[in-house]
Amino acid sequence: MGTKLIDLGSYPVEIALNTLLKDKTTRKNIIFATDIYNSYAIGEKASVTKNALNVISIQPRVEKSIEEKAQRTKTKAEVFTPSWIVNQMNNFCDEDWFGRKAVFNTENDDHSWTTNESKIFFSDKSWQDYVKLRRLEITCGEAPFVVSRYDPATGEEIPVKNRVGFLDRKLRIVSENTETEEDWIKWSTKALQSSYGYEFQGDNLLIARINILDSMCEYRDQRFGGKTSDRLILDWANIIAWNFWQMDGFTGCIPFEKIKEPEQLGFGFLGEDTGIDELDEPNEECKIRDWQSGRTIKYNSMKEGRYNEI
Repeated sequence: MGTKLIDLGSYPVEIALNTLLKDKTTRKNIIFATDIYNSYAIGEKASVTKNALNVISIQPRVEKSIEEKAQRTKTKAEVFTPSWIVNQMNNFCDEDWFGRKAVFNTENDDHSWTTNESKIFFSDKSWQDYVKLRRLEITCGEAPFVVSRYDPATGEEIPVKNRVGFLDRKLRIVSENTETEEDWIKWSTKALQSSYGYEFQGDNLLIARINILDSMCEYRDQRFGGKTSDRLILDWANIIAWNFWQMDGFTGCIPFEKIKEPEQLGFGFLGEDTGIDELDEPNEECKIRDWQSGRTIKYNSMKEGRYNEI
């Protein structure tokens, strides 16, 4: 493993950290939503703040201790997908969309892949259609299906040209079909706006947001040189804070808020009483942004086909 995978004090993270900590639903900061930091007097409902981050160490799963990994798996069913499986699953999605196999790469028998170096060909659909295609990673963890800066299982860094996340693929398409930096920024921003994910645990969500912002800047800087402007970093960070949000996937609410369908969720594993009141109604339902229409909507209404604007 080379450089530190997650560095809160590095470019571009330091510039946008305040924004990356925001919860667009509550208009406060995201919360930790894990008891792993109890020994630091940081509880599950504590806000993720710069002061708290000065006390603890935010690390990707691959750098955590065996004991912490086991505890997270036991309490939150946290398991991360190796990059070769990420690649395989994203390849399946692209095979369906393009109507052909091996669009971005060819999978090898040893769980590696060989990147297709030729410009991606579009027939009945346009490259702009692909860039604007909405994709969502549920319970996204560190967002490996979105951007693959490193292999979640080994920590091995992956060169930009060989990355396999669905936003990685969109950014490759943008780079192949734009000439000027202005056009590249326009379409890479659209690619980001159409990429979504949610996560329960706040430290994982922060890592996901960092991975996505780092990736956006890595693609831009490799293509045009220098560093991305602070203004663009903050613009992207704002989109990331909207599109990659903290949520309990069962309820559509922020963690530990009231549930939507208590009759289905009143008991845990093996009939264990969760203590949830069956009369509870949803509170703080998560809000997301539809950038194409310019509307803010509740995730639950979108999921149920109601698509109510806030």
